[in-house]
Amino acid sequence: MNAAEVACAAYLAALSALSLASNLSVLLCFARSADIRRQVAGVFTVNLSVSNVLTAALHMPATAAGVARRRQPFGERPCRAVGFLEIFLTANATLSAAALSVDRWVAVVFPLSYSSRMRRRDAAAMLCYAWLHSFTFSLAALLFSWLRYSDAYASCTLRAASGDSRFAAFTLLFHASSFALPLLTLCVAYLKVLRVARFHCKRIDVITVQTLVLLVDVHPSVKRRCLAEQKRRKQRAAKKISIFIGSFIICFAPLVFTRLAELLPFVDVDRRWGLVSKCLTYSKAACDPFAYCLTRQQYKKVLADVADRLLRRKPYPSSGHDSSVGTENDFCLQRIG
Repeated sequence: MNAAEVACAAYLAALSALSLASNLSVLLCFARSADIRRQVAGVFTVNLSVSNVLTAALHMPATAAGVARRRQPFGERPCRAVGFLEIFLTANATLSAAALSVDRWVAVVFPLSYSSRMRRRDAAAMLCYAWLHSFTFSLAALLFSWLRYSDAYASCTLRAASGDSRFAAFTLLFHASSFALPLLTLCVAYLKVLRVARFHCKRIDVITVQTLVLLVDVHPSVKRRCLAEQKRRKQRAAKKISIFIGSFIICFAPLVFTRLAELLPFVDVDRRWGLVSKCLTYSKAACDPFAYCLTRQQYKKVLADVADRLLRRKPYPSSGHDSSVGTENDFCLQRIG
């Protein structure tokens, strides 16, 4: 092993530990909080977290073993099983992210009719489609014997002989439906959410300015704080949405475009680039819990309660100004993230 391979194996080990800890924390919050369980979006969050846990527990260690040994780390049958799960979990994760974006679009754009538009059976139907979609592509790859060890990615993944037209069609269809379509859904849904959030921010800005004009005796420092909060509010929704879409593109796009370029007969993927693109894809499993869950006040409160129980500390009484309670100013921001 050279220095780059040692660094890659160490990175995968650390990433696996972080992904397991963060995603298991999300599942713990779901199990302990009735409020979180009541949310329809919790179905998609649990599905995404379970996929990430399996990726961190199975695929990251398997790839690290492939990097360390520079060859297939186990037999043909386990390799095909790992490749089958890789396709299933990757497609399931991208479709879960798309489902979360649809849920948040409905929550922000149709807040009064959200409970009737997004019911548990609707979420279950979307979840069943994600599973069926993922299983269909995984099964097709298994039946056509396209699940093999690839030295370029140090993992068991999609691989076929050069010039196989059926494999090329399968790869194009898989990435179009499991990457391009979810990405389009994310962009459309979150851009509509951003438009509504900006509309509410403008309305709140008018109310804030009118209030400051009426309060002639208010201290200048209070006015400055109000105006600063007004500016932060404008940027907060855009930052959250850019994280959702940006992390999806940065983590998945390099591997997707590499796999598509690999279909060309004159393209030979360099092992170093293959490992980098693979590690970026695995990084999404560690990003998702923080992007969607663990930065929210509701999840922080559950984790703090768990920590207090473990350390046998008496929890502090919640303040009347708890930020988890929705206010008019933060309505859209809470719906987004």
